[in-house]
Amino acid sequence: MAVKSPAVKEILERYRTIWALNHAQSLMGWDREVYMPEEGIGGRSLAASEIAKLTQKLMLDESFVKLIDKAKEEDLTDVEKGMIRMLERDLKFYRRVPPEIVAEFAKTTSEAFVAWRAAKEKADFKKFAPYLERIVELVRVIADKLGYDEHPYDALLDLHEEGLTSRDVDSIFSVLEPGIRRLLNKLEAREWPKSHPLEEEPYDRQAMEAAIRDVLGLIGYPQGRFRIDVSPHPFTIGPASPFDVRITVRYPPKDFREPLFSAIHEFGHALYELQIDESYAFTPIGTGVSLGVHESQSRFWENVVGRSRGFVAHAAPILRRHLPFLSKYSDEDLYHYFNVVRPSLIRTEADEVTYNLHILLRYRLEKPMVAGEIKVADLPALWNEEMERLLGIRPKNDSEGVLQDIHWSHGSIGYFPTYTLGNVIAAQLRHAFGPLDEAVAAGRFSEIKEWLRDRIHRWGAVYPPKELVARATGEVYNPSYLLNYLENKYK
Repeated sequence: MAVKSPAVKEILERYRTIWALNHAQSLMGWDREVYMPEEGIGGRSLAASEIAKLTQKLMLDESFVKLIDKAKEEDLTDVEKGMIRMLERDLKFYRRVPPEIVAEFAKTTSEAFVAWRAAKEKADFKKFAPYLERIVELVRVIADKLGYDEHPYDALLDLHEEGLTSRDVDSIFSVLEPGIRRLLNKLEAREWPKSHPLEEEPYDRQAMEAAIRDVLGLIGYPQGRFRIDVSPHPFTIGPASPFDVRITVRYPPKDFREPLFSAIHEFGHALYELQIDESYAFTPIGTGVSLGVHESQSRFWENVVGRSRGFVAHAAPILRRHLPFLSKYSDEDLYHYFNVVRPSLIRTEADEVTYNLHILLRYRLEKPMVAGEIKVADLPALWNEEMERLLGIRPKNDSEGVLQDIHWSHGSIGYFPTYTLGNVIAAQLRHAFGPLDEAVAAGRFSEIKEWLRDRIHRWGAVYPPKELVARATGEVYNPSYLLNYLENKYK
């Protein structure tokens, strides 16, 4: 990467230490969820807290801040402007949020993850509630310190998705909610499959792991920079580097669809990080620009590609080779198994038609929770009521309901709307690509990856999310493409 600005060159030299701390935090988080023994949380949370404080101290060093101000006075390229924009976002956070809040947030969320995991196993929200109450108190403080124009939730949205506001989210759901309800009514009348025998079929875990590797090999993934592990909640980390990206998968005892599509989903996230311009490595722009854009990549591969008839035709022989019980099922059987539509309790298991109603539920709880309009103790009951209103089903216990997601234990409040935003952008990308179904049917996955690299991946965080999406698709956040895609697919 050619950097012209002398100030930016010096900034990048000094930023290496900050990058290294972020790299360490990322790997510590991965280890915490994959390998760390439960009783190691005390030392891990302390280490996370100390690293967070050190990062803030380095970011706020007076000479470093002066370099950033100096760079803004120079004639910068788009790449250099992107670096300064990302650094200023961090500076805004670290300048306004006191170090003791940063440290406590890191410590509390590390401890909260272990508490959430124990509470989920026991289906007992009360075990997690004190941690969540403190997390909510902390994010309210953070929102107030960061500032907002209309609602404290907007400050939290912007942390995860630069420039996203509650107005944007409301606008998207005002189109999606009635459209999804209309489609569900049509599917009810058409008797689209609501279940499939394969949902009850047990599988051999080792065979499934081998099948996943081969399916990802079909799409094409660089094994030397990519690994797959197991965790309670599937996730991806690319620890600020395109040379080391890791995904995890969960293996329930039956219904192989879940680990398969979790792996394809996380592959979409990983591919984004792997295809960022390598010259941006170790810089503020050497990562995906936002959670919504990131989610668009995972949902694009999981749903738009992975659940298509064309992809089933390529994947079916691989799956039958590893899972002998599939010999009695046709490709069309697999297609309907992959695309069963029915209201369900668990977000990560939801079909692509009902999925966004799960996100709407969380949005409708988070926003008033941040505003102090509802109490943490009331969340289980409110969750169950909203689930019944939106999807017509009611959780039997807290594990099926309010405890099902890991994200609140991470302090990720203002995060969930980025999932729906990702679905919206994925549909826009599908439309912008053109004859995608033909490319998938022909197995032209390299062509699809290259197109995504050129439109989205290679830019890292050079451009803000809304600008990047507009450059890639010609417009910003239009949910109509998602509804059109779903209506056409489920005819």
